[in-house]
Amino acid sequence: MKTNFTKIAFAMMLGLAMAFTSCDKDDPDPDPIETGNVIVSENITVNTTWTSDKVYQLAGRIAVEEGATLTIEAGTIIKGEAGTGPNATALLIAQGAMLIAEGTAEAPIIFTSIADEITPEQVATGDFTSPNLDLTANGYWGGVLVMGKAPISVAEGTTAQIEGIPVTDSNGRYGGNDPEDNSGILKYISIRHGGSNIGEGNEINGLTLGGVGSGTTIENIEVVANQDDGIEWFGGTVNVKNAVVVYAGDDGLDADQGWNGTCEHFVVIASDDHLFELDGIEGDKNDPAVIAEFGAYTFKDGYVIANTDAVTSSDLINLDPETFVHFDNVFFTAIADGQQITLKGDATLPNGFLDGVETSFTNVVLNVDDVAAYIDGTANGIAAGTAPANPSAIDLSAFSWTWAHQAGLIVAW
Repeated sequence: MKTNFTKIAFAMMLGLAMAFTSCDKDDPDPDPIETGNVIVSENITVNTTWTSDKVYQLAGRIAVEEGATLTIEAGTIIKGEAGTGPNATALLIAQGAMLIAEGTAEAPIIFTSIADEITPEQVATGDFTSPNLDLTANGYWGGVLVMGKAPISVAEGTTAQIEGIPVTDSNGRYGGNDPEDNSGILKYISIRHGGSNIGEGNEINGLTLGGVGSGTTIENIEVVANQDDGIEWFGGTVNVKNAVVVYAGDDGLDADQGWNGTCEHFVVIASDDHLFELDGIEGDKNDPAVIAEFGAYTFKDGYVIANTDAVTSSDLINLDPETFVHFDNVFFTAIADGQQITLKGDATLPNGFLDGVETSFTNVVLNVDDVAAYIDGTANGIAAGTAPANPSAIDLSAFSWTWAHQAGLIVAW
């Protein structure tokens, strides 16, 4: 890690000049003036702590390398510089590295762009909103990526290179044979305005989980205005609890490569593409042993607001063939005509290889009059209604710390 407090005098002079100018809130390149930030420009190779009294500025793709632990104190702000292609700014936790980032409801850890004028002083007052960027402003920097050693299902081998990281960077490898692998603790973290382009039609997710194991704790996560997906799992066994995804530029929640975990207690609000983009295994899809190894993943106790005045989703759920997923107590509301749950091909276990490994919907409720009009395929366990089947299991007060809640987007049904 390299730190730098240079050019403060110049920045102060330039700041005086800027005091006489104004900046459009949605200007994609407002060039904010930063003074006193800790510039992080090299990979982290030794145990390092980032403290809440400073703002840390990522000058590029920063990897926490194998054997090192990055600890981030509650209330810390991390800002990414602009960058595209191989220079996209991101924080990458490599296999064998650890991220200990434990925010609190009173002092969340915030990953955002240098264009965001939020300050530690503002966060200390309990105001976690951006003072100058809208909830829809995306693509200003990259995102957060965690690489683990848990199993993944790919066409060949047991490891792969994560999307968004050049193949020349070995810190982007993920996958292995340790389902209980531990990459650290992520709690009360808000990731905002990310998803910078790395190639045509290819952007970085807000939170990317590549082969992350069940020994990793991920709870109370918010992703706001990411140009690509909000959260994407690439295999692995990690569970995620209390997650909020708002205004993703692509999919809200995306799962691939045989993820075998649970996303429990979540809110998804209006993604530009699918609210859920769900894929299954990529190995031999007709091999009972492969199916048995990866099983099914679960989305449980969720509240999905399909559309708002700002963003209209293209679809509800896109479920690919041979994808085994359980939906349990998930409520969809603010649904528009034409938005559907799309089951491509056979979304159940082929030939009945294994009991209990299949796609299922239990207590899934759509706030519409005619459920059949919103399902492309065959699915039981989906009903019409104006509230969740088990509303007590969806406690919206758990999300009161989020920007989405403070902005008034998370309201009861």
